[in-house]
Amino acid sequence: MDNLMKEAALYEKIDKDRVRCNLCAHHCVITDGKLGVCHVRKNLNGTLFTLVYGRTISQHVDPIEKKPLYHFYPGTSSYSIATSGCNFRCRWCQNWDIAQMPREHGLISGSEASPEQIVSGALASGCRSIAYTYTEPTIFFEYAYNTARLAHEAGIANVYVTNGYMTSDMLEAFHPYLDAANVDLKAFREKTYHRYVGAGLKPVLESMKVMKRLGIWLEVTTLVIPG
Repeated sequence: MDNLMKEAALYEKIDKDRVRCNLCAHHCVITDGKLGVCHVRKNLNGTLFTLVYGRTISQHVDPIEKKPLYHFYPGTSSYSIATSGCNFRCRWCQNWDIAQMPREHGLISGSEASPEQIVSGALASGCRSIAYTYTEPTIFFEYAYNTARLAHEAGIANVYVTNGYMTSDMLEAFHPYLDAANVDLKAFREKTYHRYVGAGLKPVLESMKVMKRLGIWLEVTTLVIPG
């Protein structure tokens, strides 16, 4: 077994061979040996594992406005990390090569970096926050959660740049350490979501309501594509 594999959080066993992932709104039912929609969560003998824990596909220092967050610590830098994988399949994705790598090529790539190393990197870079970004941070929840907890202990804020397709259970679990989020609202019609994204609009809207209720600073982005 890969030494970076870690038992997943927020799942339930249905029977001997099947588990249900309750991390995102797909609620994937995964049989033994199979992967969820994100292709980075795998059922092995009735236990669900995350395949991307501690494995970053990208680490950069970005202006917080690039996330984009315009009213959360403006003028500061954010230590930005991602793993490969995503629970959406947006046809216009700007990070398709890393987001769809597990699905398209069956690859889980990246450099090993522990939560402690991420926080140390953020401190050394003088960053006010750590952003979980580029792909979809919900699918690397365990890694983000442990990093975020250590970040708060070090006085660093945590930012989610997300498609918003998570469950309320995930937000309830993460919110003590999640300070701000930018939700990328892909469209405002269900049929557009189903046709171009492979998901639905309603869970995204519900997630934004939950974020507001939990006191997470929320900004919303919509990409406008001419044509």
